[in-house]
Amino acid sequence: MQRRLLLATPALLAISASHAQAQSSAPWPNRQTIRFVAGFPAGGLADAIGRLFAAPLGEALGTSVVVENRTGASGTLGADVVAKSAPDGLTLAVSHAIPFGFAPGVLPSMPYDPVADFTHLAMLAEAPTITVVLGRSPFQSMAQLLEAARTRPVRYGSSGVGSAEHITGAVVARAARATQLDHIPYRGTAPALQDLLGGQIDALNAPITTLVGQLRDGSLRMLATSSEARVPGFPDVPTLAELGYGQATHTQWIGISAPRGLPPAIAERIIAAVPPIAAMPAIQARLAEFASAPRSPALYGPDFARFVAGFRDHWVAMARAEGIVAG
Repeated sequence: MQRRLLLATPALLAISASHAQAQSSAPWPNRQTIRFVAGFPAGGLADAIGRLFAAPLGEALGTSVVVENRTGASGTLGADVVAKSAPDGLTLAVSHAIPFGFAPGVLPSMPYDPVADFTHLAMLAEAPTITVVLGRSPFQSMAQLLEAARTRPVRYGSSGVGSAEHITGAVVARAARATQLDHIPYRGTAPALQDLLGGQIDALNAPITTLVGQLRDGSLRMLATSSEARVPGFPDVPTLAELGYGQATHTQWIGISAPRGLPPAIAERIIAAVPPIAAMPAIQARLAEFASAPRSPALYGPDFARFVAGFRDHWVAMARAEGIVAG
């Protein structure tokens, strides 16, 4: 995962100066507050990235953008709020890999279609899922952990059944024939981390964002990352692909999405506002603190929509192959 500046796509650059000026004088949003709905609690990746972009996005659009946490059901409750809102540009989603990609493969039913029911506007940032153990753990590598799980129970935690972390662990366990790599679900990363620190579980799969402090002080050791490239700052930690588990490669991405039917003029204004914000040194520095990064090349509009569709299809197939169904 490399940190590079977000670049405008050719389609975005094609917006003429006169067109941009016309849009800037349009009545929307006419100083009305924009809801930026995050499907996860405060302090998590979706909430943190949403709040990071909310204020400068509001400034660019001439209004206020307020993050609203509507949590539950793997983030799908918040996404459903947006899917069923009016396509007037006043309700946006902090779109996230779980409710838009992983959840469709594990939930018995979905209240919305992650592709057809949204206007996907821009990906903002992404961060990998990582596997960690205690700093004092006997497991010095992912290979050692998986080897142990072939002969005895090894317990790993995740933020819940059907989460990105759960599915990643299941895919790797099956490919490695680690038949005793046992999944322990929790209601979020925080209680799972507490049990890891207390010795109740052996390992934890979680977004790197929530564990940066413990990794840096040595209380946790990272064994592998789900990103395509190694994580800056942790050059000795291999990717799952390098270990032979490329099918589990992914990031937990965060974006901006709106209800289906958003007027093109509003979509263009939001999309045009994102690259200058993402290029701000303060935004870049904060993303680095989260161990997150913008995607390169950047994804906007139809490109982002195609990415969401492909991501959803891949992880639905992975979840069904593993027989994972959330209750």
